[in-house]
Amino acid sequence: MAQTKEQRQAPPPIGQWLPAVALGWLVPGGGHVLLKRPGRGALLGITITLMFVLGLMMRGSMFQPQTGDLLTVLINVGGFIGDACSGILYLLSAWLGYGQPDMAGHVHDYGTKFLVTAGLLNILAMVDAFEIAAGRKD
Repeated sequence: MAQTKEQRQAPPPIGQWLPAVALGWLVPGGGHVLLKRPGRGALLGITITLMFVLGLMMRGSMFQPQTGDLLTVLINVGGFIGDACSGILYLLSAWLGYGQPDMAGHVHDYGTKFLVTAGLLNILAMVDAFEIAAGRKD
């Protein structure tokens, strides 16, 4: 059944949600703290930071966008986006020159996955902050 015009929600104004989402990207959990949800913000910040730090301690490598065949492009660009979504954690690691070569081994591979997963979890946190700021969720 198609929705009528009255059932559709108008998109919230950008000024209502952009500060929370931007801060949520830069500082994991920061958007929730800005929205006066400090418990949720602290839980997200600690979890994402812990995942990222564990990935670094396991000597995981960070993805760099590469060209080549389609699968190489998808894996490397997708991994890079996942890494970069960790916000300040990624920016600090890149600025401080962290760059492990991609090595064979279980621990290094898990570390790489932890780094990407920290960014993907931060994306979910940013979506949650958007939903709260837009008034769609408590």
